[in-house]
Amino acid sequence: MDSMPAIRFINLDRDLERRARLEAELRRLGLQGERFAGVLWATLPEGDQRRLYSEPLNAKQFHKPLVNGEKGCYASHLALWQWLQASSHPLVIVLEDDVRLIDAFTSACQAIAALPADWDMIKLIGRSGLGKREKLASQVALCAGHDLVRYRRVPSLTAGYALSRRGAEKLLDTRIPFGRPIDVDLRHWWESRDLDVRGVEPPVIVLDEETSQDSSIGVKVAEDGLRSKWRKFRHKLQYSLHNAWHGP
Repeated sequence: MDSMPAIRFINLDRDLERRARLEAELRRLGLQGERFAGVLWATLPEGDQRRLYSEPLNAKQFHKPLVNGEKGCYASHLALWQWLQASSHPLVIVLEDDVRLIDAFTSACQAIAALPADWDMIKLIGRSGLGKREKLASQVALCAGHDLVRYRRVPSLTAGYALSRRGAEKLLDTRIPFGRPIDVDLRHWWESRDLDVRGVEPPVIVLDEETSQDSSIGVKVAEDGLRSKWRKFRHKLQYSLHNAWHGP
């Protein structure tokens, strides 16, 4: 399919079942997609870890420290953004390995590839994919049965998205080092030179019911204690205020 953009899915070497499931999904739709090796944080040299993740920034931006799985997840996406920037591709479809593709995935990706190059990121799944109501600013037809939308509040899921070269450049210029989980960080679009984040509604991917329940990130730091809860509330309030100030 000449009009299909490049597809890359992030997968750790140890997650063989996840790889097999997603490769089967791609074959089912007759698509070519390539595995992109995920980053196992503990295997990174200490110098790379310090360059990518900032504990002072984490203390400022988020209510708890990140675990190695969260850091590795972010580092994997960063590496894929760097791959796009170094390639000749105008955009890439990024998938995490715990998703399933609906039949409209192909036509949606083809329609995204045909759009004018005035966007940075287009999410392929949002809150509605979890049965929640999406907060939208606008929507226009993208392909049969699916719209291209602008969000009032960008959803946090990073399970699947399209990324343009311009979007990769903005993110790489502003997100190294990082201090938040990637799904939270990307919601702060104004911090990345007004990253233009849009979405597809209804979603064209869904979370796999089996593999998504067994996260590769691992156990996160508990949020017990009034201090942690207060910090979380404060960050959520700050997000809402900044989003309203910068939003459409």
